[in-house]
Amino acid sequence: MAKLSKEQTARVSAWVAEGATLAQVQARLVEEMDVHMTYMDVRFLVDDLNLSLVEKEEPKAAEAPAEDSAGSPAQDAPEATAAAPQSGVSISVDTVVRPGAVVSGTATFSDGEVGEWYLDQMGQLGFNPRTPGYRPSQADVADFQVKLDVALRQAGY
Repeated sequence: MAKLSKEQTARVSAWVAEGATLAQVQARLVEEMDVHMTYMDVRFLVDDLNLSLVEKEEPKAAEAPAEDSAGSPAQDAPEATAAAPQSGVSISVDTVVRPGAVVSGTATFSDGEVGEWYLDQMGQLGFNPRTPGYRPSQADVADFQVKLDVALRQAGY
């Protein structure tokens, strides 16, 4: 993990206080400070700085599917789903983790394309689309990162 100066950690603290997600902090570290960190390293940084991420509207969107699925037979399955009808991006967390991954799951994007995502032991996020060469739109990628954060929190990661 990269060492940050006191000024840099103060900026990260300010971003989190403003409501930035882990994915947004990770992106801003690269854009504004040219500091490259894995998603997991950013999570550890936020934890090390004793910062609390500000919950925005995502928990409300995440609660709605949980309530909707209350009567479904899959309610006891420990899969976490975070989907908002506006975006069409949905995330699921596997109950059985794929080999070589710490956590894994499936993502469905607004255009209907599906792929398998995973976080490896180094905290690197990987994505294997079912359609070779597929790349989701930037809006879908941003939504995926936010929903992945919510789904991982719900699953206890």
